[in-house]
Amino acid sequence: MAAVENNEIRYLNPPTVDVRKKKYCRFKKAGIKYVDYKDPEFLKKFLNEQGKILPRRITGTSLKFQRKVAQAIKRARSLALLPYVTDLLK
Repeated sequence: MAAVENNEIRYLNPPTVDVRKKKYCRFKKAGIKYVDYKDPEFLKKFLNEQGKILPRRITGTSLKFQRKVAQAIKRARSLALLPYVTDLLK
């Protein structure tokens, strides 16, 4: 009660301050020119648990390669290499 009346806020753990790293396009960095739709394990990195395609602001992928990734995921889904919808993908 005394700590509350003194208007002190105490934390068990100190509040964390996020130090954000600069996002980069992994395709440009690795020199990849073609996104292969036949590699589902690589394409799973761009999907969330429900099977939705992750946006650029989260992955850091450039616009050019985000379009290629989206097209590759859609092709892999049509060939049943990746699911359209799932509960726990990863």
